[in-house]
Amino acid sequence: LPGLHVLAIAFALEVSVGKTNTVMALNNSDVLLPCVFATCMGFQDLVFTWYFNSTELLTPHPAPLQIYHGKIKNKATEPTLVARNPRVDFVGSTTKKDNNISIVLRNVEFSDAGKYTCHVKNPKEKNAQHNATIFLTVVQKMVETDNTVTLIIVGVVGGLIGLLILFMLIKRVVLFIIKKTQDGKKECLVSSSGNDNTENGLAGSKAEQKAPPKA
Repeated sequence: LPGLHVLAIAFALEVSVGKTNTVMALNNSDVLLPCVFATCMGFQDLVFTWYFNSTELLTPHPAPLQIYHGKIKNKATEPTLVARNPRVDFVGSTTKKDNNISIVLRNVEFSDAGKYTCHVKNPKEKNAQHNATIFLTVVQKMVETDNTVTLIIVGVVGGLIGLLILFMLIKRVVLFIIKKTQDGKKECLVSSSGNDNTENGLAGSKAEQKAPPKA
């Protein structure tokens, strides 16, 4: 069906920014904005663009929103620069396996915080397009996480587990002692029962010996 064919073409191109779509950077530092693309159809004259705080990717944008724009002729060539923001550098490679089109934003400022979109268009797939978004947060300093509560919880849980193990061990010891005691009582009962039978037998023998002879 034609509809299914178009759908398959649309999903052949994929763009990803990694497992997490959030990045935190210190003010005045450099930050990596990762992006890779994949296509089952191969690519020819592929175009990729990085946008900042842009929501309408299919329409032309003012220069400030388009922070990097590049083209890739084919798999055997590296991207060529079309336009970029002076503080943005390309750090990826497309002649390698992962088709990396990552960029680095230099000397980030608080105003750089926001949404960054990596957009790819592949003419070989009937101009199929795909994009992925990453969110940048800029902070004055990195705050260390206070793990006190976590350590307390771990300590309490560990203590409870230790008590449970101790209880299990004590239970096993008590059951072992009770079992041994019961086994001892059984042996005593068997021994006592045997003694009674012997005595009864001896008594019977004595009685038989003392019985007067029949006339």
